[in-house]
Amino acid sequence: MKKILLTGASLLALWGVGFAQQKKVTVITTAENTNLRLTNTATLEFTAMPQPLETEPCVFVDTKKSFQTFIGIGGALTDASAETYAKLPKDKQQELLKAYYDINNGIGYTFSRTNIQSCDFSSGTYSYTAEYDSTLKTFSIDHDKQYRIPFIKAAIAAAGGKLPLFVSPWSPPAWMKDNNNVLQGGHLLKQYYPVWANHYVKFIKAYEALGIPVWGLSVQNEPMAKQKWESCIYTAEEERDFIKGYLGPTLQKAGMGNKKLIAWDHNRDLMYQRASTLLHDKEAAKYIWGIGYHWYETWTGSEMQFQNEKLVHEAFPDKALVFTEGCIEKFDLAKVHDWFIGEKYGTSLIGDFNAGTAAWTDWNILLDEQGGPNHVGNFCFAPVHADTKKGELIYTNAYYYLGHFSKFIRPGAKRVVSSSSRSMLQTTAFVNTDGKLAVVVMNTTDKEIPFHLWIEGKAAATKSLPHSISTLIVQ
Repeated sequence: MKKILLTGASLLALWGVGFAQQKKVTVITTAENTNLRLTNTATLEFTAMPQPLETEPCVFVDTKKSFQTFIGIGGALTDASAETYAKLPKDKQQELLKAYYDINNGIGYTFSRTNIQSCDFSSGTYSYTAEYDSTLKTFSIDHDKQYRIPFIKAAIAAAGGKLPLFVSPWSPPAWMKDNNNVLQGGHLLKQYYPVWANHYVKFIKAYEALGIPVWGLSVQNEPMAKQKWESCIYTAEEERDFIKGYLGPTLQKAGMGNKKLIAWDHNRDLMYQRASTLLHDKEAAKYIWGIGYHWYETWTGSEMQFQNEKLVHEAFPDKALVFTEGCIEKFDLAKVHDWFIGEKYGTSLIGDFNAGTAAWTDWNILLDEQGGPNHVGNFCFAPVHADTKKGELIYTNAYYYLGHFSKFIRPGAKRVVSSSSRSMLQTTAFVNTDGKLAVVVMNTTDKEIPFHLWIEGKAAATKSLPHSISTLIVQ
């Protein structure tokens, strides 16, 4: 029998038909101080619960109200990840690929990112062109052929032959910038705007010629950060003018108008200011597919500013939101199993999806036992680390927290309402194209919290363990 996948209103409409008599709930849980890691912990049934009391904690799901379409979740395939992968024994390489990309025996990643030229998570600084080659005749990606390109190809194969990839530059070559340095910020010189625009096209063509399709690109990684590593500053006006006068038309002329162009690609703090400057300009906006953002606004002492994402989404509903990077900084091997790591991921994922985000990208998918390699000492955590001396993999709880979303929320899913009656229970929910409803519930407190999953006057009783995340699959 042919399997029929439903989409949009037809899928959601069926949810109200004979709901309580047919549906059961499978609960998958990861919890601190237990052995539970993406573990099937319960099967629940619905019973009548017409009107919950205030004293009865509930997660209310309304499948009749839907929002954005889900694109995917994944991680960045950087030089550092590729070099670390190459140091692993073959069996551990296969274990890593299965852990990330296998839907049955892993967490089923469906999205990816990589860097154009070097970034901080490269072993050193490099360029694809000779100095002052404004014709780009010397352009070559030979550097990437040693580690990164084979790694990306292996990831695509492990994902079943399809893995949407977006690409991001950290800096133009030094000679294109006013500080003559790929590090420490600086600005792209206006005389090189057309050359740099052509550079993106060269990169995309070179990767696609090797069998690596490029789904999209961002204009510049962190355009307001002067970093000790590869970086380049664009004011909002500079990014706007570069997009509408050079990058957008150049992509169109090269037959790449279908590539998803992501602007901003920096933190949530300045996100609305940047989006409004770019998207109120019709000539720039017509080239921009979406606004990308990171979570590092917390360096100021701020909480994650989900309200800024929501404002962008509400003001410009025709543009997508994409979480383009996040990681836990200041690597310490002694903290690799600390529970706060996964809970930061869970908090961001739930808040981001509820604000309208369509795709979510972790930073390096793999780093070594030092949190690198990194050529400027900016060592960080990844969901999985390799002990390259012992040839072993170390899974942080971030891997499992990510899996509670990526394994059970699949491309094409529609977000629906999931409303908690207790602030201690954070939640989001999606209906997949196969009709399965995935409800994520996270508890970051020290207390066990009993609650009901409530849908259309029926409820299933369950509980949220201390410092846990659960995905409740209703089918």
